[in-house]
Amino acid sequence: MDTLRYGGETTCFEIRAGDALVLVDCGSGARNLGGLLVSEGPRHFDLLFTHTHLDHICGLPFFKPAYDPRFTINAWAGHFLDETDLVDIICRIMSPPIFPVAATTLKAVTFRTFKAGSAIDRSDGLSIRTIRLNHPGGACGYRFTYGGRSICIITDHEHGDPEIDAALIDFVAGAEVMIYDAMFTDAEYETYRGWGHSTWQKAVELATRAGVRTPVLFHHDPRRSDDELDEIGMAAEAAHPGTLVASEGMILRP
Repeated sequence: MDTLRYGGETTCFEIRAGDALVLVDCGSGARNLGGLLVSEGPRHFDLLFTHTHLDHICGLPFFKPAYDPRFTINAWAGHFLDETDLVDIICRIMSPPIFPVAATTLKAVTFRTFKAGSAIDRSDGLSIRTIRLNHPGGACGYRFTYGGRSICIITDHEHGDPEIDAALIDFVAGAEVMIYDAMFTDAEYETYRGWGHSTWQKAVELATRAGVRTPVLFHHDPRRSDDELDEIGMAAEAAHPGTLVASEGMILRP
């Protein structure tokens, strides 16, 4: 009852740009989205992963389009710090005794890798830039630009690496929307240093320094109640007017 307003699904973003569809991450929120896509399409899209921790990939075995031969899905990951392939990770979670259906049944999916920091080439007017983030095992942030407007997805990320922090200011500069890892508060952070997450105070600080119009606080601590998120939202709004607290089903228009 404490998370009815903000929701409890794990990460899945739907990016629409003209006729293009791009998904970012395939957490538990992908299950309901998959049902809608089977009914409405489109049937060709890219699925980009920020990283492959379980909360960001657990929806793929329950994502209906992945099994549907009418679909063509290019699944991408660029966060790996070694020669691991995305398909290797998915095979590990979709194998006995963890899961009864093998990854080879994902007939619609082609698995691809890239290196965080490179661009993902497209020919439809949608620009996708990437950046390496600070998270155990690696993570990748994305900047989508279409029609002169940008939305950045910066999760899962822990502030504190000088090189990455400096690059991140330039990466999100001037974006209309920045979705940022705000799992902790500054007061909580020292207890969880090294866990790979940031704070809402760092989110609004980065937004102010980089000229971001609308920071969106994301990746809430799962123990956080709706009322606690309301309090954080009011404090963040006071620090950076226009700041939003992410909620399940939220629609953003840069």
